[in-house]
Amino acid sequence: MTIDYKTKGTCSRQMIVDVEDGVVRGVKIVGGCDGNLKGISKLVVGMKVEDVVDRLSGIRCGAKATSCPDQLATALRQAL
Repeated sequence: MTIDYKTKGTCSRQMIVDVEDGVVRGVKIVGGCDGNLKGISKLVVGMKVEDVVDRLSGIRCGAKATSCPDQLATALRQAL
């Protein structure tokens, strides 16, 4: 399954996530802090969707109510 998610409240604009059998197989993030998001994308590949959601949900970016990791968790909830 491929999730195409338009982010809300972050510098990144879009997240494209490939999920197969409940496991994250690939992540591409458009916009945002390039190096940090490439790192997060590589770290979550191979992880179970539930584990990624548990770890990244609720992370904030400064005074913002959300962050790119939190938005990735939001996108992955669609796979659950």
